[in-house]
Amino acid sequence: MPKQILLKNRPTGMPTHENFEIRETEIRQPGQGELLIRTVYISVDPYLRGRMNDTKSYIPPFQLNEVISSGVIGQVEESQSDLFKKGDLVLGSLGWEEYSIAKETTVRKIDSTIAPASSYLSVLGMTGLTAYFGLIDIGKPKTGETVVVSGAAGAVGSIVGQIAKLKGCRVVGIAGSTDKVKYLVEELGFDAAINYKTQDVGETLKEVCPNGIDVYFENVGGKVTDAVYPLLNNFARIPVCGAISSYNNETEDIGPRVQSYLIKTSSLMQGFTVGNYSSRFGEGIQVLAGWLKDGKLKYEETITEGFDNTIEAFLSLFKGANLGKAIVTVSEIQ
Repeated sequence: MPKQILLKNRPTGMPTHENFEIRETEIRQPGQGELLIRTVYISVDPYLRGRMNDTKSYIPPFQLNEVISSGVIGQVEESQSDLFKKGDLVLGSLGWEEYSIAKETTVRKIDSTIAPASSYLSVLGMTGLTAYFGLIDIGKPKTGETVVVSGAAGAVGSIVGQIAKLKGCRVVGIAGSTDKVKYLVEELGFDAAINYKTQDVGETLKEVCPNGIDVYFENVGGKVTDAVYPLLNNFARIPVCGAISSYNNETEDIGPRVQSYLIKTSSLMQGFTVGNYSSRFGEGIQVLAGWLKDGKLKYEETITEGFDNTIEAFLSLFKGANLGKAIVTVSEIQ
């Protein structure tokens, strides 16, 4: 029987396997306007941790004993819709389950002839679009400026840095391992990279950003970000995408106050989610696909095989185990 993954109880601090339940279920037939979808790829993302808390946010929390959901690419097995046929590849926010029933209005077709299907969860998906709109619309990079990216080897950060290079900027990445630092510089063309686990971030930033920082793309928060503020140039821009360092904190995350830095430099700090740009997704995908086709963008995916390993793939995000986008392969495209 096919399986699904539910939120059993709400995590306190770092999630564990005990917070989840894998349950067998039955496949039901789709009704009018519905599709039966076999899951091919599941996206695991840090933001899902916030949805496990019963708190108000930009997206409703998961309910206990209900199936967890995220970005999923699947293949239509049965269709009761005039918009889709058997064999179509579709993308949507679907459950962590081997088979899903979805309304025709909640998924869209993807074209795997343009790029591999999994890329619609990474460079051509939410993470690529997050990087594109956050940097272009909020960061507004200009030729010759210095852009610093935290979480730089992750799904979003790695694309941010490459776009900044395409815009003629000096790019510095911050990551958490020697291999990731090497990847950023040697594979993605970053001008410099810092290992926050082995280097003094503040002192190293002074060395590699001699002209200060014009754009800081924020993915992690915490002490890494504290080290950036003193180096902000006048009219710097800070797109705030995430703060993974605090997602599992059991107490309030308290650090240096940012207001004085923003006032002294007239800097802009703006939080955002990719959903703010939903009406412009077509624009973003077109630009990203063009860069990808021209060989101007590279992307990595950390692939975990097997539905039963979905929970472990998610937990590994908070250990810094992934390079690029973390994806679970559930079945093969047929």
